[in-house]
Order: sequence, then structure tokens, then C-alpha cells
Amino acid sequence: MTKSIFITGTDTGVGKTIATLVLGTLLQKEGYDVGVMKPVQCGGNDADFLRKSLRLRDDPAEINPFFAREPLSPHLAFQREKRRIDVQKIRTAYECLRQRHDILLVEGAGGLMVPLCGDYFVADMVRELGLEIVIVARLGLGTINHSLLTIQQARACGITVRGVLFSEASPRKRGIPERTNPREIAKLSGVPVLGTIPHLKSVRRQEILRRCRGAVNLNQVIRPSGEVAASRRRQLLAWDKRYVWHPFTQMKDWLTDEPLVIDRARGSYLIDTAGRRYLDGVSSLWVNVHGHGHRIVNARIREQLNKLEHSTLLGLSNTPSVELAQKLTAIAPKGLAKVFYSDNGSTAVEAAIKIAYQYWQNTGRKQKKYIAHLANSYHGDTLGSVSVGGIDLLHKVYRHLTFPTIAVDFPDCYRAPKGKRYPDYAFECLDRFEAKLKKRHGQIAAFVVEPIVQGAAGMIMWPKGILKRMAGLCRKYDVIFIADEVATGFGRTGMMFACEQEGVAPDILCLAKGITAGYLPLAATLTTRKIFDGFVADYKEQKTFFHGHTYTGNPLACAAAMANLEVFEREKTLAKLAPKIKFLNRKLEMFYNLLHVGDVRQRGFMAGIELVRDRKTQEPYPWQEKIGVRVCEEVRRHGVILRPLGNVIVLMPPLSMSVEELGRLLDVTYRAIEKVAGTL
Repeated sequence: MTKSIFITGTDTGVGKTIATLVLGTLLQKEGYDVGVMKPVQCGGNDADFLRKSLRLRDDPAEINPFFAREPLSPHLAFQREKRRIDVQKIRTAYECLRQRHDILLVEGAGGLMVPLCGDYFVADMVRELGLEIVIVARLGLGTINHSLLTIQQARACGITVRGVLFSEASPRKRGIPERTNPREIAKLSGVPVLGTIPHLKSVRRQEILRRCRGAVNLNQVIRPSGEVAASRRRQLLAWDKRYVWHPFTQMKDWLTDEPLVIDRARGSYLIDTAGRRYLDGVSSLWVNVHGHGHRIVNARIREQLNKLEHSTLLGLSNTPSVELAQKLTAIAPKGLAKVFYSDNGSTAVEAAIKIAYQYWQNTGRKQKKYIAHLANSYHGDTLGSVSVGGIDLLHKVYRHLTFPTIAVDFPDCYRAPKGKRYPDYAFECLDRFEAKLKKRHGQIAAFVVEPIVQGAAGMIMWPKGILKRMAGLCRKYDVIFIADEVATGFGRTGMMFACEQEGVAPDILCLAKGITAGYLPLAATLTTRKIFDGFVADYKEQKTFFHGHTYTGNPLACAAAMANLEVFEREKTLAKLAPKIKFLNRKLEMFYNLLHVGDVRQRGFMAGIELVRDRKTQEPYPWQEKIGVRVCEEVRRHGVILRPLGNVIVLMPPLSMSVEELGRLLDVTYRAIEKVAGTL
């Protein structure tokens, strides 16, 4: 059953409070335990009136957490009282009331676009609470316009409209508008009309029951939200198995399992087609930054959609791509001055490799052809990025399609060779790399690395100083240094970019994943002015960078990226992240209490928990035992989504995840490892 309904209006004074009272009274008569809430009230006594009329025993401070004396718009009323509306306090009160009653009716203040504080509107609160709405409207002239605008705004905000309930403000005879408006609104909007509350001479219980029973479609108001979803879900599951080929997924297993189909999301939670909520422990594959459905990012994308959805960058430009390029170069490590757009991490690296190679060809040093990379690296799935990858499971089948590279040994320090010490062995590997550079630097065009954290390799964390040494060697031997920050960029390590951890400025920087806060595909390859100038020549010299994509610099994606950076600034994301990183670090220590946890690795909001059959010998679990997969299946049963890297359980939550949610994520993961590993 729908536990909560938000009662909003097309305007102030349309009869929301009377509508809430009528619905509450009718539902009580049907045997439901009904609660009410008016989160924000400015002037009047609506909350107290509802509490007394419906004979409720709830704390008045829970029913109405925020009251201002003057009957003004909430943002102004509370500003004049030098107070601010705390949405978290509203959320807490709401959860208490919701759990206490069968049905909770939440009455709004004015309409959906009434500001509560700053540019935070009633609609934002409704969406964050996950409420569906009933719209209360007048019967007379103007109601078509006001009702359709309210419905349109609700849909634009991702809010489901249960229906429109009309309120008869006066006992006068109904004319043509009053008789026809409900039908026209239903036809034009596709939203059901729930009925009409007649003009009431009194609000006594018996009068309401006598005049309103049968006038309101209660079944539509409280229908189980899973009824429609059930048939839709069965159809989606069947279509998925019949038509969809999933990436990095053994489809034989998929076709025999029960797939999870995600239908919507809010904040840190994904919601499936059956309405079940799951904590998003891997940020929807490392991309979500500020939570799902962030109001600012949503708004900026909608604004851009109404102006320009796409225009090519081949021979043209567009406003969002220009603005984003300026912003990225302003926040990137020093020296990066030009931005080349593509659409995902693989293509960002692909472009970087081709730029580095062609730069040397354009500038006359044609022997510099080879790309160096770490032997256990991962940079994506296009053939160029596969060529500089070193994870056999993912790459070996394509080796005959790739070009020759120079692989640089670099340890997983948890599994350094016997007799070698951490972190000394990592620097030994770089000593050997320097010896190779001395001999072959004239042939090496570039060195590409994932700075600080090697993600797909198993969340391998580098010792301090390694990144700086790598960059220094590249400068010393005239090799282009490419930093692949597809996974580590945009706050993942605690700073905007991982390179900042050691004050490194790469020659080329690859960005994707979190660049749009997880909304739309976009990638950027940033270069220095020196590298860019190597491509600036007369047309006849054919030194153009002949590379690009149809959706390069897509305006919607660039608008999302600009909004992402706006949220970083406005919400002080990195400053708020610091204490959560400390909390995560402290809580991760408890995993060493589990017998089969061999190593726990963390940098910022990136963590890996490696499971081993034998902690003393570091013996890994055989691949076919699917230990990581089994742990992730277990956490899913408890409302958490994780995805492993082999035997490594990856935790990569959105930067916005609260401390309470982090605690739940870690507790569920701990219990799942304890249960699954304990059975082997």
C-alpha cells in the first residue's frame, strides 16, 4: 500500500487543508490508521486543526516541525525570523510518522514551486522524500491552466501524480467551466480525476461523511503501488533476457538467474521495478557523485534540453562545451590548457594515446612510437586502451588485435615477491623503469598510468611518492606523462584530482565517469599548450588530429558536467567528504577481524577488501568459486548493491552518502563476508 501521499495545490487557498481533512476522515472510516503532517506552516493553525479534527495523538512538533508567525512565503517568513528550514529535521519527523501510521497525509505549503529556503522548493522536498502527490484544484475559470502547469512541473521534477482532486469553494451553481474542467484536465494530462469535494457548511465528522463519501475515489488514492509494477516487471524481465546483451556478464548465468531491473533512484538508493530499495555501494559503477536525482543537476539538464540537445563540434561549437572547457582548465592541474571531448573513459585514453603518438610524428621525432604502461593496468576496452592494459582475464583474447607496447613491472604491494618489502619494492620497479628509459627514451612516446589507485587491477594503492617519481622520470627523459583519472577524478581520492595528492601536473589528463556526476556519457582529454601547438599547422601539412565522435561535446552532457562542478562548489563537497573518509577508514579496520580478509585498501572514497582462502599464505580463492560474486549476491539480499573485482569486494559509494548510510553499507558487507566466507 502507498504509505504516504503529499497534498499540494495549484495555488494558495484552494482548499488543501480541507482536502487533507476529508481524505483523512474517509480513510479513518475505512479502518485505516491515518496520520497527518504539515512540514512547513506560515501563519494560521492548519496543523493543529488537522491534529484535533482527526483526533491524533502525535507530537505537534513532529506534525509541524517548522512554524513561522507571518503568512508569507516560507523562505521569506523564516528569513525574517532569522531561522532556516532544516530539511533533515523534516525527514526525521516524516520517517517517525510514516512508520507509526498505515497512511500518512503530508500537506504542503502553497504549490510545488514555493521556495522553502534559497532555491530549494517544495517540489525538491517532495522528490527527496519519495512522495507521490494529489493535486487540489479549484473548479472554476483558470483551473485548466493552473492544473496543467502543476502536473507539468511535477513530472519535470520526477514526481508521480496520483490524481487531481477538485474543491468546491462556494455553494454557487456550477456553470460550464465547473462542469467541464475536470474532464478536460483528465483528457489533456492523462492524470485521473479523483472527484470533487463539495462545499461544506461545517467540517464536523458527520457532515464530511454524509457529503463526501462516494464523492472521492479513495481506491485511486491508496491503490497498492506494486499492482501496475508487477505486470510491467514480468514483461521487462522477459524482454531483458530475450533482447539485452550485458557487458562483463556471463550471459549463461544471467539467463538462468532472476535479473534485477532498476526503475528509478533517489539519493544513495536505487529502486527496482518492485519498489525495493538498494544502497548504491559502487556509485552505479563508479560514476555517481552527488547522489541520484540531484535537484541542481536535474534542473540544469532540463534547462539545456529546452535550448539545444545536440550540435556537432566538427566545424562548429556550442555554448556548454565552451563553458565547460574553460572551467575544466581552471580547476585542472597547472599547465593543462586545451580540452578534447569524447564520450567515455576508454575513448579519453584512446585519444590521449593517439595525441601523444601524433605529437612526436608532427614535430619530427618519428622514432618515438611506443607507449609505456604498467604491466597490471586497465585503461578501457577500445583496442588502443586494451593495448596499454595488462589484465589477462580482460585482455588476452584480443592480443593479436593490439599494437606492441612497453610494459613496466609494478607491484600489487600486498603480493610483492617473497623477500621484498613494502613500499621499497615499488621504488625498485621504478628504478628498473628508469634503466629502460635511459636506453629507449628516444623510442618512447608516452607513459600512461592510473595515478594513486589502480582500480580494475583490484584497488591497488600506491605508496606515497611513487606518482611524483613517475612524473619526474617522464620529464627527465622527455616522455609525455598521461594521467588516466577516469576513476580517480572528481573527488574520489579526497581531492578533486588524484594528481593533486602529490602536486603532479601531467602532460595529458584523461577524465570521464564522475565528470557529469553520473548522469550522461562524457569524457575529456586535457593537454598542455605545447602538445596542442604540435598540431597547429598549415592545412596542406595534414597535421590535423584526425579523430572525433558524433556526440563529441554534447551540450546536454556538458551542461550536466557544469552542474556537477556547480554542486561541488555550492555544497562544499570536498570539505564535507573529509570526515566521512576518516569514518570509512576507521570502520574498515574491523574487517581484519574476519578470518578470510587478507588485505583492506583505501584511498578517499575508494576501497577494496581482498578475500583469501588462507590469510597466512595469501592463497587466493580459485576464480571458479566466485567468492566475490557470492558476497555481492548476499549483500543484495539485504538491500545493498556491490560489484566485485574477482576476489576483491569494491566499495565506491557516492561522495554524498551520509555517515549513517556508510555505516549500514559497511555493516551489511561485513556480515555478508562473514556468512559467505565462513561456509567455505
